[in-house]
Amino acid sequence: MAGHHVILLHNEEEVKRCLERLGPDKGGYPYLIPKALFHCVLLKDIQAPAANIIKQEMLATGADAAVSRQTILGQGTTDVLLMGTRKHYRRFIEKIKRQPFGLKKVASDLETMLKAVNGYSSHSQLALAHGQSLPLGERTLVMGILNVTPDSFSDGGSYFDTQRAVERGLEMIEQGADIIDVGGASSRPQAEIASEEVELQRVMPVVEGLVRRGVLVSVDTFRARVARETLQAGAHLINDIGRLQMDHNLLPVLVEFQAGVVLMHNRLQMNHGQPYTDLISDIIDELNQSVEQALEAGLPRESIMVDPGIGFGKTAAENRYIVKHLAELRSLGLPVLLAASRKNFIGLTLGLEVDQRLEGSLAVAVAGALNGADMVRVHDVLATVRAVRMADGIRMENG
Repeated sequence: MAGHHVILLHNEEEVKRCLERLGPDKGGYPYLIPKALFHCVLLKDIQAPAANIIKQEMLATGADAAVSRQTILGQGTTDVLLMGTRKHYRRFIEKIKRQPFGLKKVASDLETMLKAVNGYSSHSQLALAHGQSLPLGERTLVMGILNVTPDSFSDGGSYFDTQRAVERGLEMIEQGADIIDVGGASSRPQAEIASEEVELQRVMPVVEGLVRRGVLVSVDTFRARVARETLQAGAHLINDIGRLQMDHNLLPVLVEFQAGVVLMHNRLQMNHGQPYTDLISDIIDELNQSVEQALEAGLPRESIMVDPGIGFGKTAAENRYIVKHLAELRSLGLPVLLAASRKNFIGLTLGLEVDQRLEGSLAVAVAGALNGADMVRVHDVLATVRAVRMADGIRMENG
């Protein structure tokens, strides 16, 4: 008796391999592949006239779109759920490029989004200051956490001494870290963030010591002055928990140095207590505002990475949901950092204190690697490197 089973194809490369096994004429590949990948895309807050055009044009391609029942009246806004294959979207995009009501921008955003969700990054490297870069797409990158503070939630006080901190940074590089994230001002809940002067006193000697030894260095700061002085000392990337909003002088510094930046979503230090309308959509919208701000100021798209801000104004359930739906952040067309190591949601999920969260942290790092994270920020570098390399092997298996 013949066997039957369902196959799930996630991107064009998997469709191509399936076709190669079947053996149809290769001349048909360009026509078959776009028909094999079905995507649902949610557009937010579309003006009713534009939504009606979108609905009509999607139907004309043989696909479909769902809108609010009030949209037919031509007033107000609506979310729009698009449903179609890559072939449908290609035809649809070409049609709406010529339409009014801001649909040219919708077409451009859709092109970027569909490339990203099919595994195509808008760039193959994350550009850093001083002519350095990190490769994207080859493997999950690992950022090693080096807190030179007395009060960080996990390792506060462990590397407060400069020599010990530099030695720890070098040890993490030997264990497989791609970049070291130096932090001098704890941003944990209920923490009083250290002053600018104190932060500089803590991080500068460590940054200088690591840079002298050829290490790629990230600085975990939202402050323009700290960014300027550490970039002058040779740092390569600024990991900004404030997504450019907590110090408006930061962006010009990043542009001046053409530094890499991580823009992190945050409702702990900003908009604290503001409820989410739609968790993932809200995160994407707020990150996109900062991305557009950076691009307009002259920071290259290749220099920007985004972070959903695990733990920063989210419940344990919301943090788990973000990890599960991490791939949706790729709709921004930018690389994604997942920073979840030893965080409270892991402790709440497993009922464990901070020094017992290794296995939970590894599970989240693996889930991140499989769900679209380009980089994971972690305390336990050696164990994480081994775990995500295994995850990468599974994710990239071509057999």
